[in-house]
Amino acid sequence: MRHRWFSRSVVRRLPKLLLGLPMFGLAIALMAESQLGLSPWETLHQGVARQSGLELGTVSILLGIPILLLWVPLRVPPGIGTVLNVIVIGVTTNLALAFVPTATELPGQLLYEMAALGMVGLGSGLYLSADLGPGPRDGLMTGLHHRTGWRIAYVRTGIELSVLAFGFALGGTVGLGTVILALGQGAVVELGLRAFDRDGRVIRRPTAAGMDPIPADGAA
Repeated sequence: MRHRWFSRSVVRRLPKLLLGLPMFGLAIALMAESQLGLSPWETLHQGVARQSGLELGTVSILLGIPILLLWVPLRVPPGIGTVLNVIVIGVTTNLALAFVPTATELPGQLLYEMAALGMVGLGSGLYLSADLGPGPRDGLMTGLHHRTGWRIAYVRTGIELSVLAFGFALGGTVGLGTVILALGQGAVVELGLRAFDRDGRVIRRPTAAGMDPIPADGAA
């Protein structure tokens, strides 16, 4: 592993991690209560929840474990952020769902979806740039990015559309909000990383010499 889980460096970066992760729980609750459809991963989680009777956040935690197995061929190292991602997002999702009111009018529903989209981008930029280990789903994204050299936006969107199909087949809700999130999340995650990943820990680009960090301002 590239870092010790409880070193001074880890402690210094923990605030970014702990600020970013709860944003996802709130974002998921906003998606669910918008009634316009969830993000692709949450559509899958909702489909499994409907089949199993478990809470949405609980399904998120449980599905995070097998997704980690997909890291093996991608050689993505776990970290303390990986563990906290699985737990914190699921728990905060269940808590937020108990307090976020349901939006019943279209303006409010769209506001919920756009706020959720922004939180996903901001939360991703914060916790991934802390470089304490990505969550199961983002580790899959960054692992494919590093192994293939494809842009984060393309990798993320491809994964999201594939997961969406499985979620819909299981009975997850698909709607206008799902389309907005499926097409928009790749871009906002990349923007979030460019804003917070100043050291180029996560975002990388192919060069003649291999894979080099992309500067935060996008300069070559």
